[in-house]
Amino acid sequence: MNLLISPMAILILLGLLVAMGFHVLREYERAVVFRFGRIARGIIGGNGPGVVVIIPLVDKLVRVSLRTVTMDVPPQDVITKDNVSVKVNAVIYFRVVDQQRAIVEVEDYLYATSMMSQTTLRSVLGQSQLDDLLAKREDINSQLQRIIDQQTEPWGVKVSAVEVKNVDLPQEMQRAIARQAEAERERRAKVIHAEGEYQASQRLFDAANIISQNPAALQLRYLQTLVEIAAEKNSTTIFPVPIDVLAPFIKSLEKS
Repeated sequence: MNLLISPMAILILLGLLVAMGFHVLREYERAVVFRFGRIARGIIGGNGPGVVVIIPLVDKLVRVSLRTVTMDVPPQDVITKDNVSVKVNAVIYFRVVDQQRAIVEVEDYLYATSMMSQTTLRSVLGQSQLDDLLAKREDINSQLQRIIDQQTEPWGVKVSAVEVKNVDLPQEMQRAIARQAEAERERRAKVIHAEGEYQASQRLFDAANIISQNPAALQLRYLQTLVEIAAEKNSTTIFPVPIDVLAPFIKSLEKS
């Protein structure tokens, strides 16, 4: 009985060892294979994707995903250059472009990238004014992406984008910004009103010059005024008669 069980057990063990040597990598996965602690070369199937064959109990295969990772940067307490305390969070998009460096050069590239993002966020925003943080968000995002990408490049990690999501201001600062915005709107309203008064006075000045050059224009203005008064259905209408109309009658009276 023992002679029958032993060969069967050996066959089962060999089958398990052979199965352990075959690994299937998806399209977005790559492999780093270590043989006795060193990176193995010439593995059947390469680094993937597809079937990769390794030597069981001798080689160790580590899978690395090449897909873009979306990582939230936890809210950070930041004091801006103009001494305003804000709480800022962000999101970072990155992917592995060199799986060998991502495994060999850093212990945990996900954790390392997260820590690097947090420290860089505090450093960059601490050198910015509050107005720049609120109004020049795209410039700050580009600066963050460039700095973090330079730090993670030795790890084989490419940072494609960094976006500042929320900027939480203290209540007193929110009220100050609201008062500033209201004052700015009032200033613009006063400037627009003054500009309108200036343009109206300019037009009246031009109209007065035109009327003074042609007395008939003044009489036409009188007639237009009468039309406007008649439209209001007043009981009494005062008709201003130009002195030029009465001049012939005055001269005839003087002769007589």
